[in-house]
Amino acid sequence: MTGPTTRTAGQFPHPAAPPAPDRHAAPRAAAQPAPSAALPGSPELLRSVFRRHAAGVAVITAQDGGRPVGFTATSLNSVSADPPLLSFTIGTGSSSWPGVRDSEHLGVHILGEHQQQLAGLFARSGADRFGPGTGWAPGPHGVPLLDGVLAWLVCRVVARVPAGAHRVVIAEAVCGDPQGEGRPLLYHQGRFNALRD
Repeated sequence: MTGPTTRTAGQFPHPAAPPAPDRHAAPRAAAQPAPSAALPGSPELLRSVFRRHAAGVAVITAQDGGRPVGFTATSLNSVSADPPLLSFTIGTGSSSWPGVRDSEHLGVHILGEHQQQLAGLFARSGADRFGPGTGWAPGPHGVPLLDGVLAWLVCRVVARVPAGAHRVVIAEAVCGDPQGEGRPLLYHQGRFNALRD
């Protein structure tokens, strides 16, 4: 019969420590209310969703056989910084489409909150957009440039991509001026709006 087993320091078992947290584990999601029933995709659904999306307001200009044309766009997006690319969409039924389709260079103007009337003018079908009330002058590459905007670019068109009854125009900035004064004009819930403090 052997005597009691002797243990050296450090051999006695310790109470189990709680496991260390796994730093790579996904965080536990907080309880969320059940989403309402999803609606099927449709033009009405898309319009309803995008009425809740606040977008900046731009005017795109071009030459159409020596005549200036332009339209209000809320679809302007930055695509790439290097090369400096942007995009916007235009309907092929737009009166400005022939000029945008055939022009190598376009003007892109970021409107300020003081230019709601100008935005409305360039959005209105049949309006005299370059009439006596519109300040503008020919810019680089003959592109019509509007007065008093927050910023403008002259861009070279690199692609016109079909998208339903529209075209997604991708263009590269070749020159511009970002130094206009004021705050941006927004489009939200079907109206032009100013930023609120």
